[in-house]
Amino acid sequence: MILGILKEKDKRVAIVPDVLPKLQELGLDIVMVRGAGVDAGYPDAFYKDHNVDIMDQKSVLTKADIIATFNPIPIALQAQAKPTAVLVSRYAPYDNKDITSKSLHKSQTIFSLDMIPRITIAQASDVLSSLASIAGYKAVLLAAQHFGRYIPMLSTAAGSIPPAKVLVLGAGVAGLQAIATAKRLGAVVMASDTRSAARDEVMSLGAKFVEVEGAREDASAGGYAVEQSDEFKQRQRQAVHETAIKSDIIIATAQVRGIEAPKLIDKETVDQMKPGSVIIDLAASTGGNVAVTENERTVNYKGITVIGDSDLSRLVPNHASLLFAKNIANFLKFMLVKTSDDKTKLSPTELSQEIVEKSCIALKGKALYSSSPRSGPGSDPRQKSKNSTTKSKPTQKTKSTTTKSTGAKSTSKSTTEKKGSVVKKPVAKTTPVKKTTVKKTTVKKNSASTKKSGGKK
Repeated sequence: MILGILKEKDKRVAIVPDVLPKLQELGLDIVMVRGAGVDAGYPDAFYKDHNVDIMDQKSVLTKADIIATFNPIPIALQAQAKPTAVLVSRYAPYDNKDITSKSLHKSQTIFSLDMIPRITIAQASDVLSSLASIAGYKAVLLAAQHFGRYIPMLSTAAGSIPPAKVLVLGAGVAGLQAIATAKRLGAVVMASDTRSAARDEVMSLGAKFVEVEGAREDASAGGYAVEQSDEFKQRQRQAVHETAIKSDIIIATAQVRGIEAPKLIDKETVDQMKPGSVIIDLAASTGGNVAVTENERTVNYKGITVIGDSDLSRLVPNHASLLFAKNIANFLKFMLVKTSDDKTKLSPTELSQEIVEKSCIALKGKALYSSSPRSGPGSDPRQKSKNSTTKSKPTQKTKSTTTKSTGAKSTSKSTTEKKGSVVKKPVAKTTPVKKTTVKKTTVKKNSASTKKSGGKK
């Protein structure tokens, strides 16, 4: 199989020379558009050293069986690719509800790397964590660049300068990296998160945890924060407000997957912040955590610099490309197998792997991911359709339960085992059998106990 690397408008590139040996071990031949990695610090010569064929864009599109890109390939270019091409990129279908239907073309298969589940075996393929870590790091440096004062505490002949106070909202991968970076710069750091598990991580980095009790958590959310009640949101905003007005820098990273980012800082809070303060809102693409945030813009709100940018990893193109390429190489290991004649092909059971199955949003031209927006964190429209099928039979379930409530308890057990099956008639025949079995067992136990008691005497 042939893997194609395209030159994108972004400075980043999907595949870097460091991972080429791993890809070639999988049996892949590599073709690349001329100059694809130059802007990320990877000239063509580095690729040629690994026997990569350098050619024009049209040739790459027509030859490649798999095309890996940092951002979704434009529809016009997708139409030039092979009808059976496999596209690997970041489609974010939970935020872009029409992306799947718009990207369907002939018999092409699409994998969205941001859909890879956050499970242990998938950590090496987790592009979200790789890029979020860079974003958290860069957010603090960007804030320092716009901040008109020192960040660390300094003692000079003229007097002492107090350290800057940094508030981090959301202690996920980006938030934790922001905390670590701010601490290294000498700031006093505070952080807030709805997940109780984040408390120890925050404190281990030397930051103070701003805790609000009563947060709802969901183990099925895959490590993501979940939607909270209005009453909790009010208490959270109040706690954040009291800390924010004393802060010099705020790094906002809180997001709930599939829905709009929670508003944690309102205009009244920003109004009370010190002039010259800086806010970096990494949740800007989904509405932002701050009321005055404008996505992909830097605004001056009453002397406060507010930067809305959810893709700061693009400002670190070399390492962002390196980590992304390693994620792709690890991901492809689950997809590809070698045939008896030493050729590479897609595994016939590739979708049996949870990592691959969850990330496949279109298979051979057919959408696997629903175009409807997500109903909540951790939910998957593919599973949602299954759940709705089960829930469409409440009458049958109620009938069987009602019938069995008049019989023995053992009957309800058989109901549980047959959950989801269509029961047209009450299970009257099985009831006496169960009862008889229970009676026989009881008789045996009694006879056994009688013998034992007789022996003792």
